[in-house]
Amino acid sequence: MTSEYKIALVGASSLLAKELKECLTESPLATASFTLLDVEESQGQLDQVGDEVAVVQVIGDNSFEGIDFTFFAGSEELTRKYWRHALRAGSSVLDLTGTLDGEPGVLVRAPWLQDGANAGANGAVASPDLLTKAVVPANAAALALALILDRLQEIAEIRFVAATVLQPASEYGKEGLDELHQQTVSLLSFQNMPRAIFDTQAAYNTLASFGENSVANLARAEDRIRRHYALLAGDRLPELRLQLIHAPVFHGQTFSICIELAQAVPLAAIEDALGGDHLDLVLEETDSPSNLAAAGQNDVLVWLKPEPPVDRVSGETSRFWLWVASDNLRLAAQNAVECALDLRRLRPHGQVQ
Repeated sequence: MTSEYKIALVGASSLLAKELKECLTESPLATASFTLLDVEESQGQLDQVGDEVAVVQVIGDNSFEGIDFTFFAGSEELTRKYWRHALRAGSSVLDLTGTLDGEPGVLVRAPWLQDGANAGANGAVASPDLLTKAVVPANAAALALALILDRLQEIAEIRFVAATVLQPASEYGKEGLDELHQQTVSLLSFQNMPRAIFDTQAAYNTLASFGENSVANLARAEDRIRRHYALLAGDRLPELRLQLIHAPVFHGQTFSICIELAQAVPLAAIEDALGGDHLDLVLEETDSPSNLAAAGQNDVLVWLKPEPPVDRVSGETSRFWLWVASDNLRLAAQNAVECALDLRRLRPHGQVQ
């Protein structure tokens, strides 16, 4: 039973961990026993996961004894320092920071797509087994793109797809949010701006790259989206042309996607494909998806805009645009919980293997 499971959250005070706690509370793992771990500065903070109140503890080498699942949702430094300790203690490791991306024996996973879009993909997206070292839940932007294209591929071959992804400051944690806020205030009061994270003006500014000395790195983030999408796509989904742009917003990713099908299909068929599990098709222009509308939403919001001309008789088209919005942190947390549920078959009674 799930009540026997013990779960550790590393980086428990992070933005991503906050979403993860909420998603765990709404999942079959809600009755698990939770241990909250973080750096010394967060020690003693009270937090709540479901009905359980917990105190954030200082992480150490021996923090993982008896833990079934360890979610790393803090800094890359914490993941790098402690993931092997969790592994040696017999815990299943789920890395939401992406630090272990490319590490031998570590899988990139998106269970919502695993039975479909991964057909023919390479070993990095194979199902986990007892030899699996850890799992990296697939990047939220890559997952949203793969979900949409997987649905469309069912009605017609996709000849071409290009996407511009607008990334919020929350991708860089509380530090990114704080610096964007402080830059906004500084600009309005004509003061010098802090630049520790972005090394450039990120407030009121749309950017394709940050400053030379920035902690945030758009090129690296774009590479991760490309790599994870390719792993999820396998041999089934089309090649993706991609550009990642910084948007001066706090939360929520938005996407502008251009798609061309190999043949014209009715608009109604496209609309039907873009509904269903995890996707929410918006039909009214006045309710256009936005980063604000997506906040706290479990589904990816999608708006369809046909590229003229549309055949007036058949109502068919082969070219169209999608305007998409999703809560990047919420989607990442949901995928991580799905990955943990996927791993339950390796420890069906919550006992460390």
